[in-house]
Amino acid sequence: MPHQHEHPAVAIQRQPHPEQHRHRSGSAAAFRWSVILNSALSGLQLVIGITFGSLALIGDAVHNLGDVAGLLLGWGAERLSSRPPSAHFTYGFGRSTQLASLANGILILMAAAVVVVESIQRLYRPVEVVTGPVLWAAAIGIAVNLFSAKLFDADHSHDLNRQAAALHLFTDAAVSAAVVVSALLVQATGWDKLDAITAIGVGIAVGWSGLKLLRDALRIALDAVPRGIELAEVEGLLLNLPGVADVHHLHVWALSTSQNALTAHVVRRIGVIDDLDLLHQAKICLAEIGIAHSTIQLEPANLEQPE
Repeated sequence: MPHQHEHPAVAIQRQPHPEQHRHRSGSAAAFRWSVILNSALSGLQLVIGITFGSLALIGDAVHNLGDVAGLLLGWGAERLSSRPPSAHFTYGFGRSTQLASLANGILILMAAAVVVVESIQRLYRPVEVVTGPVLWAAAIGIAVNLFSAKLFDADHSHDLNRQAAALHLFTDAAVSAAVVVSALLVQATGWDKLDAITAIGVGIAVGWSGLKLLRDALRIALDAVPRGIELAEVEGLLLNLPGVADVHHLHVWALSTSQNALTAHVVRRIGVIDDLDLLHQAKICLAEIGIAHSTIQLEPANLEQPE
Protein backbone atom coordinates (compact mmCIF):
# COMPACT_ATOMS: atom_id res chain seq x y z
CA MET A 1 0.00 0.00 0.00
CA PRO A 2 1.51 3.37 -0.91
CA HIS A 3 1.68 5.78 1.95
CA GLN A 4 -0.73 8.73 1.69
CA HIS A 5 0.86 11.97 2.90
CA GLU A 6 -1.46 13.91 5.21
CA HIS A 7 0.70 16.98 5.84
CA PRO A 8 -0.89 20.33 4.89
CA ALA A 9 1.42 21.23 2.01
CA VAL A 10 4.01 19.56 -0.16
CA ALA A 11 6.31 21.41 -2.55
CA ILE A 12 8.64 19.91 -5.10
CA GLN A 13 10.90 21.50 -7.70
CA ARG A 14 10.83 20.14 -11.23
CA GLN A 15 14.31 19.20 -12.38
CA PRO A 16 15.29 20.67 -15.74
CA HIS A 17 14.33 18.47 -18.67
CA PRO A 18 17.56 17.15 -20.19
CA GLU A 19 16.49 18.29 -23.67
CA GLN A 20 16.29 21.86 -22.41
CA HIS A 21 19.93 22.04 -21.34
CA ARG A 22 21.73 19.57 -23.57
CA HIS A 23 24.38 21.49 -25.47
CA ARG A 24 24.30 21.06 -29.24
CA SER A 25 27.69 21.67 -30.86
CA GLY A 26 25.96 21.98 -34.23
CA SER A 27 23.93 24.97 -33.14
CA ALA A 28 27.07 26.77 -31.90
CA ALA A 29 28.60 26.27 -35.34
CA ALA A 30 25.38 27.52 -36.96
CA PHE A 31 25.47 30.71 -34.89
CA ARG A 32 29.18 31.22 -35.50
CA TRP A 33 29.04 30.82 -39.28
CA SER A 34 25.83 32.85 -39.57
CA VAL A 35 27.41 35.74 -37.66
CA ILE A 36 30.60 35.63 -39.76
CA LEU A 37 28.80 35.38 -43.11
CA ASN A 38 26.16 38.02 -42.33
CA SER A 39 28.73 40.44 -40.91
CA ALA A 40 30.77 40.17 -44.11
CA LEU A 41 27.60 40.50 -46.20
CA SER A 42 26.48 43.63 -44.32
CA GLY A 43 29.87 45.27 -44.86
CA LEU A 44 29.82 44.43 -48.57
CA GLN A 45 26.26 45.73 -49.02
CA LEU A 46 27.01 48.96 -47.16
CA VAL A 47 30.07 49.68 -49.31
CA ILE A 48 28.28 48.91 -52.58
CA GLY A 49 25.07 50.68 -51.52
CA ILE A 50 26.92 53.88 -50.59
CA THR A 51 29.27 53.73 -53.59
CA PHE A 52 26.60 53.09 -56.23
CA GLY A 53 23.74 55.05 -54.70
CA SER A 54 21.28 52.30 -53.64
CA LEU A 55 19.32 53.12 -50.51
CA ALA A 56 17.43 49.83 -50.88
CA LEU A 57 20.70 47.93 -50.56
CA ILE A 58 21.76 50.09 -47.61
CA GLY A 59 18.42 49.27 -45.95
CA ASP A 60 19.04 45.57 -46.56
CA ALA A 61 22.50 45.95 -45.00
CA VAL A 62 20.97 47.62 -41.93
CA HIS A 63 18.50 44.75 -41.67
CA ASN A 64 21.34 42.24 -41.83
CA LEU A 65 23.31 44.13 -39.18
CA GLY A 66 20.29 44.03 -36.90
CA ASP A 67 20.03 40.30 -37.38
CA VAL A 68 23.75 39.87 -36.72
CA ALA A 69 23.09 41.50 -33.35
CA GLY A 70 20.12 39.17 -32.87
CA LEU A 71 22.24 36.13 -33.73
CA LEU A 72 24.89 37.25 -31.25
CA LEU A 73 22.21 37.60 -28.59
CA GLY A 74 20.86 34.14 -29.38
CA TRP A 75 24.34 32.64 -29.32
CA GLY A 76 25.10 34.36 -26.03
CA ALA A 77 21.79 33.20 -24.56
CA GLU A 78 22.57 29.60 -25.48
CA ARG A 79 26.01 29.81 -23.87
CA LEU A 80 24.63 31.52 -20.76
CA SER A 81 21.85 28.96 -20.40
CA SER A 82 24.48 26.21 -20.08
CA ARG A 83 25.98 27.90 -17.01
CA PRO A 84 24.70 26.59 -13.67
CA PRO A 85 22.77 28.89 -11.31
CA SER A 86 24.78 30.61 -8.60
CA ALA A 87 24.10 31.81 -5.08
CA HIS A 88 23.24 35.26 -6.46
CA PHE A 89 21.56 34.15 -9.72
CA THR A 90 19.48 31.20 -8.60
CA TYR A 91 17.54 30.96 -11.88
CA GLY A 92 20.67 31.13 -14.01
CA PHE A 93 21.53 33.75 -16.64
CA GLY A 94 18.97 33.26 -19.41
CA ARG A 95 17.09 36.49 -18.58
CA SER A 96 20.21 38.61 -19.20
CA THR A 97 19.40 38.54 -22.92
CA GLN A 98 16.23 40.53 -22.24
CA LEU A 99 18.20 43.74 -21.60
CA ALA A 100 20.22 43.21 -24.76
CA SER A 101 17.01 42.53 -26.72
CA LEU A 102 15.54 45.82 -25.52
CA ALA A 103 18.64 47.71 -26.66
CA ASN A 104 18.72 45.80 -29.95
CA GLY A 105 15.06 46.59 -30.66
CA ILE A 106 15.59 50.30 -30.04
CA LEU A 107 18.67 50.40 -32.27
CA ILE A 108 16.84 48.60 -35.11
CA LEU A 109 13.93 51.06 -34.88
CA MET A 110 16.32 54.02 -35.02
CA ALA A 111 18.16 52.58 -38.03
CA ALA A 112 14.86 51.87 -39.81
CA ALA A 113 13.71 55.45 -39.21
CA VAL A 114 16.92 56.82 -40.73
CA VAL A 115 16.48 54.63 -43.85
CA VAL A 116 12.83 55.68 -44.31
CA VAL A 117 13.51 59.41 -43.82
CA GLU A 118 16.49 59.33 -46.20
CA SER A 119 14.43 57.39 -48.76
CA ILE A 120 11.59 59.93 -48.66
CA GLN A 121 14.11 62.72 -49.24
CA ARG A 122 15.62 60.71 -52.12
CA LEU A 123 12.20 60.59 -53.82
CA TYR A 124 12.43 64.35 -54.32
CA ARG A 125 16.14 64.29 -55.23
CA PRO A 126 16.64 61.13 -57.31
CA VAL A 127 20.19 59.80 -57.63
CA GLU A 128 21.27 57.58 -60.49
CA VAL A 129 21.62 53.98 -59.32
CA VAL A 130 24.28 51.71 -60.84
CA THR A 131 22.22 48.54 -60.83
CA GLY A 132 24.85 45.91 -61.74
CA PRO A 133 26.84 45.85 -58.47
CA VAL A 134 23.63 46.36 -56.45
CA LEU A 135 22.02 43.38 -58.15
CA TRP A 136 24.97 41.11 -57.45
CA ALA A 137 25.25 42.22 -53.80
CA ALA A 138 21.55 41.56 -53.20
CA ALA A 139 21.79 38.17 -54.91
CA ILE A 140 24.72 37.26 -52.65
CA GLY A 141 22.50 38.31 -49.73
CA ILE A 142 19.83 35.79 -50.76
CA ALA A 143 22.40 32.99 -50.98
CA VAL A 144 24.10 33.82 -47.67
CA ASN A 145 20.85 34.09 -45.72
CA LEU A 146 19.33 30.90 -47.15
CA PHE A 147 22.57 29.01 -46.43
CA SER A 148 22.69 30.41 -42.88
CA ALA A 149 19.05 29.45 -42.25
CA LYS A 150 19.82 25.94 -43.53
CA LEU A 151 22.47 25.60 -40.80
CA PHE A 152 19.70 25.76 -38.19
CA ASP A 153 17.40 23.24 -39.89
CA ALA A 154 18.82 20.21 -38.10
CA ASP A 155 18.01 21.30 -34.54
CA HIS A 156 15.84 24.44 -34.38
CA SER A 157 12.37 22.86 -34.24
CA HIS A 158 12.25 22.47 -30.43
CA ASP A 159 13.93 25.70 -29.39
CA LEU A 160 12.43 29.16 -29.73
CA ASN A 161 15.90 30.72 -29.75
CA ARG A 162 16.90 28.76 -32.86
CA GLN A 163 13.48 29.20 -34.46
CA ALA A 164 13.85 32.98 -34.14
CA ALA A 165 17.33 32.86 -35.69
CA ALA A 166 16.14 30.80 -38.66
CA LEU A 167 13.06 33.02 -39.15
CA HIS A 168 15.17 36.20 -39.18
CA LEU A 169 17.47 34.71 -41.79
CA PHE A 170 14.60 33.67 -44.06
CA THR A 171 13.18 37.20 -43.69
CA ASP A 172 16.56 38.65 -44.68
CA ALA A 173 16.55 36.49 -47.80
CA ALA A 174 13.10 37.85 -48.71
CA VAL A 175 14.28 41.46 -48.22
CA SER A 176 17.32 40.80 -50.43
CA ALA A 177 14.98 39.33 -53.05
CA ALA A 178 12.97 42.59 -52.98
CA VAL A 179 16.18 44.54 -53.63
CA VAL A 180 16.99 42.24 -56.56
CA VAL A 181 13.55 42.88 -58.09
CA SER A 182 13.98 46.63 -57.55
CA ALA A 183 17.41 46.63 -59.21
CA LEU A 184 16.05 44.68 -62.20
CA LEU A 185 13.14 47.12 -62.58
CA VAL A 186 15.44 50.15 -62.36
CA GLN A 187 17.71 48.52 -64.94
CA ALA A 188 14.75 47.84 -67.25
CA THR A 189 12.89 51.15 -66.85
CA GLY A 190 15.61 53.62 -65.84
CA TRP A 191 13.27 54.96 -63.14
CA ASP A 192 15.66 55.55 -60.22
CA LYS A 193 12.83 56.42 -57.81
CA LEU A 194 11.99 52.71 -57.64
CA ASP A 195 15.10 52.23 -55.49
CA ALA A 196 13.89 54.82 -52.96
CA ILE A 197 10.38 53.32 -52.95
CA THR A 198 11.85 49.86 -52.29
CA ALA A 199 14.05 51.32 -49.55
CA ILE A 200 10.95 52.74 -47.82
CA GLY A 201 9.38 49.28 -47.89
CA VAL A 202 12.58 47.71 -46.55
CA GLY A 203 12.78 50.35 -43.81
CA ILE A 204 9.20 49.66 -42.76
CA ALA A 205 9.90 45.90 -42.71
CA VAL A 206 13.03 46.45 -40.62
CA GLY A 207 11.13 48.76 -38.24
CA TRP A 208 8.35 46.20 -37.87
CA SER A 209 10.84 43.47 -36.94
CA GLY A 210 12.46 45.85 -34.41
CA LEU A 211 9.06 46.70 -32.94
CA LYS A 212 8.22 43.01 -32.55
CA LEU A 213 11.59 42.38 -30.89
CA LEU A 214 11.02 45.31 -28.52
CA ARG A 215 7.51 44.11 -27.68
CA ASP A 216 8.69 40.56 -26.96
CA ALA A 217 11.52 41.86 -24.76
CA LEU A 218 9.05 43.96 -22.78
CA ARG A 219 6.77 40.94 -22.38
CA ILE A 220 9.65 38.96 -20.87
CA ALA A 221 10.61 41.90 -18.63
CA LEU A 222 7.05 42.06 -17.28
CA ASP A 223 6.90 38.25 -16.71
CA ALA A 224 4.07 37.76 -19.21
CA VAL A 225 2.84 34.26 -19.99
CA PRO A 226 5.18 32.98 -22.75
CA ARG A 227 3.90 32.85 -26.31
CA GLY A 228 2.43 29.48 -27.22
CA ILE A 229 1.17 28.81 -23.70
CA GLU A 230 -2.42 29.53 -22.62
CA LEU A 231 -2.96 29.95 -18.88
CA ALA A 232 -6.48 28.49 -19.11
CA GLU A 233 -5.06 25.40 -20.84
CA VAL A 234 -2.45 24.96 -18.09
CA GLU A 235 -5.10 25.31 -15.38
CA GLY A 236 -7.36 22.82 -17.16
CA LEU A 237 -4.49 20.35 -17.52
CA LEU A 238 -3.83 20.46 -13.77
CA LEU A 239 -7.54 20.24 -12.89
CA ASN A 240 -7.90 17.11 -15.04
CA LEU A 241 -5.29 15.22 -13.02
CA PRO A 242 -6.73 12.57 -10.67
CA GLY A 243 -7.64 13.83 -7.21
CA VAL A 244 -7.23 17.56 -8.03
CA ALA A 245 -10.05 19.72 -6.64
CA ASP A 246 -8.78 23.22 -7.35
CA VAL A 247 -5.81 25.23 -8.67
CA HIS A 248 -4.88 28.74 -7.53
CA HIS A 249 -1.86 31.07 -7.34
CA LEU A 250 -0.95 29.88 -10.85
CA HIS A 251 1.97 31.72 -12.45
CA VAL A 252 3.83 30.96 -15.71
CA TRP A 253 6.75 33.00 -17.03
CA ALA A 254 9.86 32.71 -19.23
CA LEU A 255 13.28 32.04 -17.76
CA SER A 256 14.89 32.36 -21.20
CA THR A 257 13.96 31.92 -24.84
CA SER A 258 13.83 28.13 -24.44
CA GLN A 259 12.85 27.60 -20.79
CA ASN A 260 9.56 28.35 -19.05
CA ALA A 261 8.71 28.13 -15.37
CA LEU A 262 5.54 27.59 -13.32
CA THR A 263 4.45 27.85 -9.72
CA ALA A 264 1.02 26.75 -8.53
CA HIS A 265 -0.98 25.71 -5.48
CA VAL A 266 -2.89 22.50 -6.20
CA VAL A 267 -5.72 21.40 -3.88
CA ARG A 268 -6.04 17.59 -3.88
CA ARG A 269 -8.53 15.20 -2.38
CA ILE A 270 -6.88 13.00 0.24
CA GLY A 271 -6.88 9.29 -0.47
CA VAL A 272 -7.37 9.46 -4.26
CA ILE A 273 -3.73 9.36 -5.37
CA ASP A 274 -0.35 9.37 -3.71
CA ASP A 275 1.19 12.85 -3.51
CA LEU A 276 4.39 11.87 -5.31
CA ASP A 277 2.44 10.14 -8.10
CA LEU A 278 0.31 13.26 -8.56
CA LEU A 279 3.38 15.50 -8.72
CA HIS A 280 5.06 13.14 -11.17
CA GLN A 281 2.03 13.17 -13.48
CA ALA A 282 1.76 16.96 -13.26
CA LYS A 283 5.41 17.44 -14.20
CA ILE A 284 5.17 15.13 -17.19
CA CYS A 285 2.08 16.93 -18.52
CA LEU A 286 3.63 20.35 -18.01
CA ALA A 287 6.88 19.36 -19.72
CA GLU A 288 4.89 18.22 -22.76
CA ILE A 289 3.51 21.75 -23.27
CA GLY A 290 6.91 23.43 -22.84
CA ILE A 291 7.13 24.11 -19.10
CA ALA A 292 10.34 22.44 -17.93
CA HIS A 293 10.58 24.04 -14.47
CA SER A 294 7.56 23.60 -12.22
CA THR A 295 7.16 24.12 -8.49
CA ILE A 296 3.85 22.75 -7.22
CA GLN A 297 2.54 23.10 -3.69
CA LEU A 298 -0.06 20.52 -2.69
CA GLU A 299 -2.80 21.39 -0.24
CA PRO A 300 -5.52 19.10 1.18
CA ALA A 301 -9.08 19.98 0.22
CA ASN A 302 -10.15 20.63 3.81
CA LEU A 303 -7.91 23.73 4.09
CA GLU A 304 -9.67 27.07 3.79
CA GLN A 305 -8.89 28.47 0.34
CA PRO A 306 -8.20 32.14 -0.43
CA GLU A 307 -11.00 34.06 -2.07
